[in-house]
Amino acid sequence: MDNLDKKIVFELQKNGRSSNFEIAEKVGLSPSPCLRRIKNLEKKKVISGYTAIVDEELFGYPVTAFVSVRLENQTDGTLKKFEEGISTLVEVVDCWLVTGNRDYLLRVVAENLKTYEKFMREDLTKIKGIASIETNFALGSVKTKQPLPIK
Repeated sequence: MDNLDKKIVFELQKNGRSSNFEIAEKVGLSPSPCLRRIKNLEKKKVISGYTAIVDEELFGYPVTAFVSVRLENQTDGTLKKFEEGISTLVEVVDCWLVTGNRDYLLRVVAENLKTYEKFMREDLTKIKGIASIETNFALGSVKTKQPLPIK
């Protein structure tokens, strides 16, 4: 990936709806070679898709919780069961396997504290292999969804 490809990816991160003409102009290419490069980046899975960033609160999810999960053990079977279970829970919008004294960090959205409690009691705690759960609620967002700093 050369510097032109990196510039294209950076521009697409800022606005995935930019036209090929707009991107070509910003990176200093003519439209045809720019489009070829974009298609090649998609083919190589450097660009894995395009999405809309929505306001979670406007869609009825004003509560964001960061949930740390520690498993009973870290065997392949336990990790796999947890990951399969978590993949079915629509409230979990992000899930990372992490280092430290916890095994996973989740970002969970909820309509309110009552629906979060229901999610915890009826869904999350039913996944086998969980030893402990710790929740932190977001009070506000300072910086999110920024373009990856491509160098």
